[in-house]
This record gives sequence, C-alpha cells and structure tokens, in this order.
Amino acid sequence: MTAALRHRKLPTLTERVAALDWERITQDLDTQGCATVSALLAPSECVALAESYASDTAFRSRVVMARHGFGRGEYKYFAHPLPDTVSTLRTELYPPLSRIANRWNETMGIDVRYPDAHADFLTRCHEAGQTRPTPLLLQYGEGDYNCLHQDLYGEHVFPLQVAFLLSSPGKDFTGGEFVLTEQRPRMQSRAEVVPLSQGDGVIFAVHHRPVKGTRGYYRVNLRHGVSRLRSGRRHALGVIFHDAQ
Repeated sequence: MTAALRHRKLPTLTERVAALDWERITQDLDTQGCATVSALLAPSECVALAESYASDTAFRSRVVMARHGFGRGEYKYFAHPLPDTVSTLRTELYPPLSRIANRWNETMGIDVRYPDAHADFLTRCHEAGQTRPTPLLLQYGEGDYNCLHQDLYGEHVFPLQVAFLLSSPGKDFTGGEFVLTEQRPRMQSRAEVVPLSQGDGVIFAVHHRPVKGTRGYYRVNLRHGVSRLRSGRRHALGVIFHDAQ
C-alpha cells in the first residue's frame, strides 16, 4: 500500500450518506421492506460508539430487556446532546427517507406528510410533547436476544429507521442475526434474516408499508428483532427519527 493510500482522507459521514445508491435502496424498501447499506460507519466509529456503552454520561436511561419481557440483553437511550456520529446520521439519512415515507403514505391513503428537514420534523414531535431522544445503543451477551417488536413512541412516528452493527460477526460474536417479519392479510408471516458486517446498516419499516396486490395496494405490518447470540458480545446502534414522550 502506498503512502498516498494510507493517508487518504476518509470521506465525511455526510459525504458517505450522499454517495449511497438511493435508487437501489428505494427499490429494496419497496419490494422487501428493508435495505442494507455496506460499511457506512468506519471501524473506528463503530468501536468508539460501542465503547461508550460503559459510560452513563451520554445516556438518559438504561433498559434491561428481561424485566419487561422484551427478550434478554439491554440497551441505553442517548441523552442530548447526541454524539456527533448519531446526530449526523439522523440529519443526513432523514431527507431521502422522508421522500420514500411520503410516497408510502400517499399510496396507503395516509394523510400524514413529513417535512424535508429532520429539524422540522423534530419540531413537530416536540410541539406534541415528544421531546426525549430515541437513538439507542444495544448490548447483547451470550444467550441474549431481542423479541420481535415495533419502536412506536408517541403520536408522531417516522415510518423508517436504521440499525447499525458495531461489532464484528465471527470475531466479536456468533449468532445474533437481525430478523424482520412481515404479516400480510390472510397469510402466514414472512421472515427475513439480514446478514450484516461491522459498520453495515439495515433500513427498515417501523410499523407498516404498502404492498401491491391484484386489486391495488394494501398495508402489511412489520416487526423486527435479533436472534439468540451464540457467543461473545454484540453492540448495535438504533437510529430512530421520531422523539419520544
């Protein structure tokens, strides 16, 4: 490797988001309800976020899943101000996702529309009393898992969210796959297991999405979770765009 390559500056996170193949992402979301983005976060960013779990100063609360029937493992909600990486992801991912969300709502006959800028959507949340930040850091150990669920925190819900894997599968942990299920009317649930590497993200529908049938579009409900960890420790970042009450 040449010195020029070793010292080549990593594109900023804003530049990395802008360079994503949004046409492919949109198509995957429309057809599967989820889409992956490869290596959006650098290894150093993943490690820094994962290591921050040991400190309580950056977080507003800690949830032990077993106490609430959510599964096994735990997670912490970030406090304001959000870490720069998390704040940038929220700000930069939101605009292209809002265009998808608006088209989905129009297709499903839902009147809600989302503004172009994330700051404007947060203003809507805050005016309704949804002021607590929702991005979270999750930690799993051997035998831990996350039950299938939906992240709904109030009246105003942004219909897409993103989960990033911060640990390295096969090295830091085994098992612990991201799982998405989709329930179509009068049909059995369809499961999707999404393979991720460190720094990868998966964009997915929070609650429901439109699916085209023989008589037009209909809504399908989605839930997501994490399968049982076989060994090691797994950290993940959840980027949710609406705030909580």
